[in-house]
Amino acid sequence: MEKDSKEKRDKLNEVLQRAVALQYDIEVDNAPKVVAKGQGRVAENIIEKGADADVRVYKDEKLVDSLFGLQINEEIPEELYQAVAEIIFYIYNVDGKRGMLDGL
Repeated sequence: MEKDSKEKRDKLNEVLQRAVALQYDIEVDNAPKVVAKGQGRVAENIIEKGADADVRVYKDEKLVDSLFGLQINEEIPEELYQAVAEIIFYIYNVDGKRGMLDGL
């Protein structure tokens, strides 16, 4: 009985997990854009592929909620610029690429 309960809980957690991948090419894009999104196993795959490619994962459920409604290749709306910019700044600092942010 307990095993069934754990399996149901694991399935529910899997369904609730969501991920959104962003890409930003300063020379091409006006703003970061959604390049992948999904929930459950798709979200896990997005996170795994990112990790395999040495892409940093940043967990922010509220931001994922806001980004999840966007379409693939859609740029983020202006009201999310600040939140996404803070994540980019954080990642560049962690990766030691702070100098790359000069002039942004």
